Amino acid sequence: MTEDSSRTTPPTRRGLRGFVRDNGLGLFFTAAFLLALVGQAIAGHADFNNQMAADQLQQISLGEYVTTSDFAVDVSENWQSEYLQFFLYVGVTVWLLQRGSPESKELHKAGTEFDEAQLVGEHAKESSPRWAKAGGWRRAVYSHSLLLVMGTVFVLSWLVQSITGTAAYNEQRLRQLQAPLSWADYLGAADFWNRTLQNWQSELLAVASMAVLSIYLRQRGSPESKPVGAAHGATGVEG
Repeated sequence: MTEDSSRTTPPTRRGLRGFVRDNGLGLFFTAAFLLALVGQAIAGHADFNNQMAADQLQQISLGEYVTTSDFAVDVSENWQSEYLQFFLYVGVTVWLLQRGSPESKELHKAGTEFDEAQLVGEHAKESSPRWAKAGGWRRAVYSHSLLLVMGTVFVLSWLVQSITGTAAYNEQRLRQLQAPLSWADYLGAADFWNRTLQNWQSELLAVASMAVLSIYLRQRGSPESKPVGAAHGATGVEG
């Protein structure tokens, strides 16, 4: 009995280390996201209370701040721009190419590609997802599931931004003794589009920079870069 227990302990430890190793990328960015969100809440709370003090209004606690429309709109406006970036990138890279970029498919692979290359239907492997082996609507949905989810999260985040932005904007207007706007009116307001477009332009610039700079620059060992010795014109090659 003792011997069996000692034999099972090392695999358990290896399993934990293996889990961290196999999911390191997701764990790192999830932890970084949570830390950044907490930092934003703390900094945003301080800035909000500074504004309240300037307007000679009562300050609020951190717990109260994270339930306000001000915090919600700041979070959602960043989320929607990030998911717009991924939605566009996933979609346009099906058809649009960039010679020499590891972020692009090879130049002869534009389009949705043949079933054999995509391992669907009769070409699916034993390890392929069930919906890749299926036909009809299930395969159609699964074949575009990443784009559908990214697009859905973008639309929902943008909707949340518009609703919470309306509330935050109207709170500011009321403090200035101005009449509040309806949700529909806020969608045409400069505040809404200023918040939206300042995030969009930064995300789109980042994607364009990555696609073009990775043609000429390298990062050894990164799948986002070509091998260090790969030719500048090599396309769709990852290191």
